[in-house]
Amino acid sequence: MHFIGFYDYTVWLTYLSLASATVGMISAFRGDARLAVFCIMFSGFCDLFDGIVARTKKDRTQDQKNFGIQIDSLSDVIAFGVLPALVFYRLGVNGTIGTVILVCYVLCGLIRLAFFNVLETKRQADPTAPACAKEFRGMPITFSAMIAPVVFAVSHLLPSDVRTWFLHIAPALMAFLFVFDVRIPKLDVGKLLFGKKN
Repeated sequence: MHFIGFYDYTVWLTYLSLASATVGMISAFRGDARLAVFCIMFSGFCDLFDGIVARTKKDRTQDQKNFGIQIDSLSDVIAFGVLPALVFYRLGVNGTIGTVILVCYVLCGLIRLAFFNVLETKRQADPTAPACAKEFRGMPITFSAMIAPVVFAVSHLLPSDVRTWFLHIAPALMAFLFVFDVRIPKLDVGKLLFGKKN
């Protein structure tokens, strides 16, 4: 019996991130915003280490590398695009204006991920390129794993009228930063945590 796709340890964290996002979406539908936000954070934790884990396998084929790029971005658009949009919706970002903001949020996140895939595919095809990109172009959608929980926590400290504006402005600003061509230095997590390049 043979299955399509890849199932070795290099993609386990990505699959776990998607599983967490699915639980988060179900929780958001049920009205449990706290659990949904926790799932965003847990998916962010998985995403933080999935690249480091993948690069420990030195004999990956090009198909495995390309699969990793695609599956990571497909998971990210759900965990850090669709799931936060559902949480914002449950928190009151709805109506015509709220819907437009959330559509733009998910769309800009998708565009950012697709652009990343193009750059990463080109980088991996270049034998002189470094093992890992040194900077981000546009704010990575995965930053939602840090920003969304902060927005969620702060929103509960605000008066109701201010809270409504705050919850609308936050995803709109995040959407803009996803596609705005700002250069952000990339933190070497492997070096920071383990004293070596990841």
